[in-house]
Amino acid sequence: MLRLRTLVIATSIALAACSQGSNEPAKSAPAKSASTAAPVADAVASNPFFAASTLPFQAPPFDKIKDSDYQPAIEKGMADQLAEWQKIADNPAAPTFENTYVALEKSGALLNRVMEVFNGVASANTDPTLQKVQEEEAPKLAAHQDALYLDGKLFDRVQKVYDERATLKLDPESLRLVEVTYRQFVHNGAKLSDADKAKLKALNQQESTLEAQFNSKLLAAAKDSALVVDDKSKLAGLSDEDIAAAAQAAKDRGLAGKWVIVLQNTTQQPALQSLKDRATRKALYEASWNRAELGNADDTRDIIEQLAQIRAQEAKLLGFPNYAAWTLQDQMARTPETVMKFLDKLAPAAVARAKQEAAEIQAQIDKDQAALHQPTFKLQPWDWQYYAEQVRKAKYDLDESQIKPYFELNNVLQNGVFYAANQLYGLTFKERHDIPVYNPDVRVFEVFDKNGKSLALWYCDYFKRDNKQGGAWMDNFVQQSKLLGTKPVIYNVANFTKPAAGQPALLSWDDVITMFHEFGHALHGMFADEEYPSLSGTATARDFVEFPSQFNEHWASDPKVFAHFAKNYQTGAPMPQALVDKMRKAGKFNSGYDMTELVAAAMLDMNWHMLGADAPKQDADKFEDASLKKDGVDLSYVPPRYRSSYFLHIWSNGYSAGYYAYLWTQMLADDAFADFQQHGGLTAQNGQRFRDMILSRGNTEELSKLYKDWRGQDPSIEPMLVYRGLKDAPKKK
Repeated sequence: MLRLRTLVIATSIALAACSQGSNEPAKSAPAKSASTAAPVADAVASNPFFAASTLPFQAPPFDKIKDSDYQPAIEKGMADQLAEWQKIADNPAAPTFENTYVALEKSGALLNRVMEVFNGVASANTDPTLQKVQEEEAPKLAAHQDALYLDGKLFDRVQKVYDERATLKLDPESLRLVEVTYRQFVHNGAKLSDADKAKLKALNQQESTLEAQFNSKLLAAAKDSALVVDDKSKLAGLSDEDIAAAAQAAKDRGLAGKWVIVLQNTTQQPALQSLKDRATRKALYEASWNRAELGNADDTRDIIEQLAQIRAQEAKLLGFPNYAAWTLQDQMARTPETVMKFLDKLAPAAVARAKQEAAEIQAQIDKDQAALHQPTFKLQPWDWQYYAEQVRKAKYDLDESQIKPYFELNNVLQNGVFYAANQLYGLTFKERHDIPVYNPDVRVFEVFDKNGKSLALWYCDYFKRDNKQGGAWMDNFVQQSKLLGTKPVIYNVANFTKPAAGQPALLSWDDVITMFHEFGHALHGMFADEEYPSLSGTATARDFVEFPSQFNEHWASDPKVFAHFAKNYQTGAPMPQALVDKMRKAGKFNSGYDMTELVAAAMLDMNWHMLGADAPKQDADKFEDASLKKDGVDLSYVPPRYRSSYFLHIWSNGYSAGYYAYLWTQMLADDAFADFQQHGGLTAQNGQRFRDMILSRGNTEELSKLYKDWRGQDPSIEPMLVYRGLKDAPKKK
């Protein structure tokens, strides 16, 4: 997942300027008296955000940053940028591209510097102080964004340059900046009446406040709902490493002699695949499913019900029938109808395959229970992962525990993720131990281009923590921009189980795919080659931005790459070919389940955001049940990947009416990989062309055209249906 900023919109012209405008400290406001001058000066001198970092790539000086530094820097950053915007608006000279659009791009150096770091740390290593800052600053930052887009005087200048764009002889990227920026102003209400602007400002502040509250509640809910186990025998089926990790998690919470299974953000939990005790499985599943619906302080339902209403009201003010219609304007799909038609093509095939899989699983349950001379039972969601694994073992003679020893984390990183990037793009990597980090688990690598020149810094933070949001994501600490003279500083975050001290970090195949996925986002950011920060790297539409990441997933299973990293962590021996063959045969196993839970979540998201402003406040649970039933994805044993009450993507991470993007970009990624296969696969020539025409282009051209120019045709859904196991591959003639 690309982390779309929650407090600062990533694609906003107001806040997308990189955090490195000047090496000079930002000037404080004029002192009113001698008594206040010294404290202000001290604050400027001591706050590490008030000047650009002197570290390589202007990387964040985490060894100097304190929690108390963020809020003053955010406040002053907003004040400085407001003054910059006012100067642009009041400029007596006629509006030009340079004095309006370029000036906007250069604004906000301090605010961007602090927010890029704050967003990263608040997501991956938060604490009560940061959560308080997040909640206090969210409405102020929403108002700050409104101060740009709803400033009539500033918009007049933007409009005049936009109207004259055809005669200005701008280069293609500059022309694209004019068009994108103008659309953002209009999209965010620049053409509203003063009265409606005031209403929109109020709604935006309410929305941002609720989103921050949702974040805090959900983090607490996941932590508080982790399953505590008193009896080790209840953990039968888990590996020794997983049991040791659960013991360490309990110890970290002061629960010596117990075991804690920490929740991931998804509905299903990894341990459900291995736990033999059905009661423990049920308890873990229910802890996950009900985490934010316990009627306590962590319950998120009222918040999401309010958010749905507020977003619908915002859309109505902006002239749209619903929030989805408003937010999809600048996406590849364009309209909610297009999205639902796309999902409707996937749902029946996914559900049909899931029903076939369920029948196989029920047969396995019946067989197992008969062997134990026990009555059988009906398949439930907490049974699926465990018995699916039994079916996989029986059908393909494949056990997850056989696989994990070949996927040690550092080996996958060095000889898989980095190796594929080297083969395709010529990149090399050197670990840096002199760059400060925000947590001891974080590692930093310098990335070198094929010509040996330093290209980027890349951080990875892979292990679960109680103070880290669930899931996996990528974002920038510093964004690339020729205008600002900055190179990319990028991070990947995940939630893999941290091994006990002295033990190896052994990954599941899903974890391996996650590493390749997030690094695909990182490549998109590393190869950015744009003049303007607003168009740089991953600053694209949601239903395009997941394309490079999902495309990069394919290289995990490429025979050459796989053979290079799938080696036993103890012996160094390659995975035996028989086991490789089993993995390949089992590759599409459970595809119906996987696709159904994704499609169900995407449809749920769309239904929430297709509510009109006149719709009453919804009951979250009733709405969810009705939505799943209406769309034909209400299988009792296949819950949506995210329940509404912990659907972080859509309520706080910028994917509202956008979760479908993961499926849309699967279509792009699978179609793109088919093209690679047709032209020789893993070659430097293919990689360079993809880099030149896709990965380095950011948002400098209409994305549908960008894809078609590279591919030679519009994307086809056929490779996706075949690759995802929903349709048989055509027989070779």
